[in-house]
Amino acid sequence: MTRYTGFQPLFNNDSRVLILGSFPSVKSRQTSFYYGNKSNRFWKTLAEAFGEAVPQSIDDKKSLCLAHGVALWDIVESCEIVGSLDADITNYRTVDLSRVLQNAPIKRILCNGATSFKITKSVYDGEIPVFKLCSTSPANVRFDKSEWLDFLQKT
Repeated sequence: MTRYTGFQPLFNNDSRVLILGSFPSVKSRQTSFYYGNKSNRFWKTLAEAFGEAVPQSIDDKKSLCLAHGVALWDIVESCEIVGSLDADITNYRTVDLSRVLQNAPIKRILCNGATSFKITKSVYDGEIPVFKLCSTSPANVRFDKSEWLDFLQKT
């Protein structure tokens, strides 16, 4: 089985919230950036929370995050996976969260979905609060945008 590696973290000295996904989907790996599936609700939700236009380019997506204190990363650094479903992630290694947490003033960690939350809680027991938010994936039929808006508007 093929082993895949995720993306580098996106953050700067003003990042106050870290959003952790599980691992990039096939479409994200094809576009070489987070939440590359056009059906994923992530970028529309972030744009709405901050009163901005939905970003189209990778540079616009990076700018949206960094302008609003948002850092992005995935908790799984590398894994074996067929397709995009979290349930198919196997033989994974996790990222070293200290790379971001020691270099940005992160106040909250928001996990995009149950898998991200479960893995994050298994490797991180620090003082920064970790919250499980509903997955923005198009596969999640129970997506609740209001939950995301509440957390992001506190950023």
